[in-house]
Amino acid sequence: MHNYKELIVWKKAIRLCAHIYRLTADFPNEERFGLISQIRRAVVSVPSNIAEGGGRRTDKEFAHFLGIAHGSICEVESQLYVSVELEFTYFDKIDFITTEITEIQKMLYALILKFDSKI
Repeated sequence: MHNYKELIVWKKAIRLCAHIYRLTADFPNEERFGLISQIRRAVVSVPSNIAEGGGRRTDKEFAHFLGIAHGSICEVESQLYVSVELEFTYFDKIDFITTEITEIQKMLYALILKFDSKI
């Protein structure tokens, strides 16, 4: 078992959830069951999968769930760009979020490589 709560990437993913929830609160109400729901589910999936992997027994299982978290963070990034394209938000409002996303992506990838090399 891995102590995911000590991982900086998990802490950053938790903070990212709060940023995304605040950002999407300003999206059009008719997107409540569309893009808002989708991006919120994807962003919550990131720390959730880090935690689930951390609760598993083996490094291989942990690496698998880190991979799922990495996929989810890429999904969030893509959905942010869709949001800009639809003019629900603007680049200047998401710039710091996309910077955080890039950092989380790199951290997840590094962890995946670390645990994959142990297998």
